[in-house]
Amino acid sequence: MAAVSSIDRLSQAEYLRLERAAEVRSEYYDGQTFAMAGGSRWHSVIKSNLIRELGNQLKKSRCVVYDADLRVKVEMAGLYTYPDVSVACDEQRFEDERQDTLLTPTILIEVLSESREGYDPGKKSEMYRRIPSLREYVLVSQNRPQIEQFIRQPNGEWLLREISGKENSLHLPSIEASVPLSEIFANVEFVSAALH
Repeated sequence: MAAVSSIDRLSQAEYLRLERAAEVRSEYYDGQTFAMAGGSRWHSVIKSNLIRELGNQLKKSRCVVYDADLRVKVEMAGLYTYPDVSVACDEQRFEDERQDTLLTPTILIEVLSESREGYDPGKKSEMYRRIPSLREYVLVSQNRPQIEQFIRQPNGEWLLREISGKENSLHLPSIEASVPLSEIFANVEFVSAALH
């Protein structure tokens, strides 16, 4: 999340009213809005690769792949956010008849950017994992072929799986899909850590 756009606290209803009329998207948490920063070239490529690969695998399934245009609400935390990729299966619930705010994602995927590396893995990850329907939460680096995958276990605990190297694959057991990292990071040029 970027800078706070207002000191005044907004209710969730006020946020939705303003957000639906806004030209620029903002996330919402604890009465405050946060303007969404634009993504980098590699962020966009990785996100597009994920949507294409998952969409192709799921087109004849009970699941739908959504891009960052669909807002997700974490009801227990009062967070409204725009994940880079979300997958919803079975009966999907939305906040209202507008169907622009998903309440029941199965998988959420975030491609980490420099400005979000500290936020997404921490507080946002904790809030996402409060969604009862969520089975997997995935963090994708754009600086190297590396992924962190949180998988909800039958007892409700979360298992962290780390995947690195283009020769490996991201296995998504909740939707019975698998995507090679070589496809997720196709056409991405990694900048050497020595250049930072």
